[in-house]
Amino acid sequence: MSDIQKTPLKNHIDFLTGFPFKSEGYTDNLTDIKLLCGDNIAQGCLRWDTVKRWPRVDKEKYGRYLLKEGDVVLAMDRPWIDAGLKFASVAPDDLPSLLLQRTARLRGSETLDIYYLRYIIGSPWFTKYVKNINTGSLVPHISGDQIKNFSFPVPPINHQRKVSAVLTAIDKKIELNNLINVELEAMAKLIYNYWFVQFDFPDANGKPYKSSGGKMVYNKTLKREIPDGWEVGSLGDIEPNIVTGKTPSTKKPENFKGNIPFICIGDVRCNMHITKTELTLSDLGADSQANKYIPKGAICVTCIASPGLVGFATENSQTNQQLNTVICSQVENQYLLYFYLKDHFMFAKAKTGNTFANMNKGDFSSIKVICPQKYILKRFTKHLQPTIDKILVNSKESNKLIELRDWLLPMLMNGQVTVTDASPSDGIHEKTTPGLLRQLK
Repeated sequence: MSDIQKTPLKNHIDFLTGFPFKSEGYTDNLTDIKLLCGDNIAQGCLRWDTVKRWPRVDKEKYGRYLLKEGDVVLAMDRPWIDAGLKFASVAPDDLPSLLLQRTARLRGSETLDIYYLRYIIGSPWFTKYVKNINTGSLVPHISGDQIKNFSFPVPPINHQRKVSAVLTAIDKKIELNNLINVELEAMAKLIYNYWFVQFDFPDANGKPYKSSGGKMVYNKTLKREIPDGWEVGSLGDIEPNIVTGKTPSTKKPENFKGNIPFICIGDVRCNMHITKTELTLSDLGADSQANKYIPKGAICVTCIASPGLVGFATENSQTNQQLNTVICSQVENQYLLYFYLKDHFMFAKAKTGNTFANMNKGDFSSIKVICPQKYILKRFTKHLQPTIDKILVNSKESNKLIELRDWLLPMLMNGQVTVTDASPSDGIHEKTTPGLLRQLK
């Protein structure tokens, strides 16, 4: 173990908790300042889908609570959930934003590099510390003093920056993969729109169907014209094998921490492919609901709490009760239904101003779906397959990089692995970890 001395956070950070902005002052004006609360903090990132705002004219009045790029923010109520610790680093796109009560802002100092601080808060040590504090609490929370009293290894600032540089390089590659995947999915969605929304799929002569005068007929169910020969049916009629998930008894810890992926809402939130789940089931937990298995390629759709999140299972898995899963008997239906269901929920939200709080299996199965001829679906699937495969490859690579980063994190911080001033290719000195350089390369 390293001889690096541990000291409490309070000796090295600028710490602030949020202001109790009154709800009657909230606005919906997109030009006003975002209010950051615990609900906006996910695992390592911020999300603004449920953001509240405050009048921009008050910016100077509450200047103390304005966030800066690089600030580390932490939810103080329920700081840890099954999906992980609710913390993030503030990015330029998150600004301007003000800190709301029951959230904490941590800022670095001359003795603590801000990026090193981010990795400390994201470390297994801090998560364990938070979980121990919350044990037995009916409403888990952490206080400002408890955050500041967390002790951690504080090497010299130059060493902190070297550690941060290694970990940040890995994070940048993960971020690049994520950005590429966003663009690839947008491209696939554009093709979907061209074929199944504008109906300009290639006709028998390779020309856009509708724009080239293809015959269109009015459909009473959709209340719009669709190509001649196409039909409209219920989702449950097209693909009748729909599975609603279930959670085995949480009173039996032996039901969990096995090798069977257990898909929950958080696992579907950001990715087309569900390549990793925060929770897993044991054989015992899965056996208690054996009819709930879903295969690789099944389409998982959240129908409670955050309806309309859609993702593909990448392994034989089970889901919790907040998801309905479509097991496609015809593989050519997969990509059509993926984009169709995402659009269905998005349009429902745009039309009503909100989404369904709860969609049961019957309601889900009754969703009306457009049905092109099978040969068109096969061509569409073949056209999209390379793009969908590339997204999956990038997602799996990011998972490996996350595992590598999380494995390196404590070793770099406690001195088992050190960073030298040599060239980037051999900037890590191995004390106890043979093969690490090969993995990094």
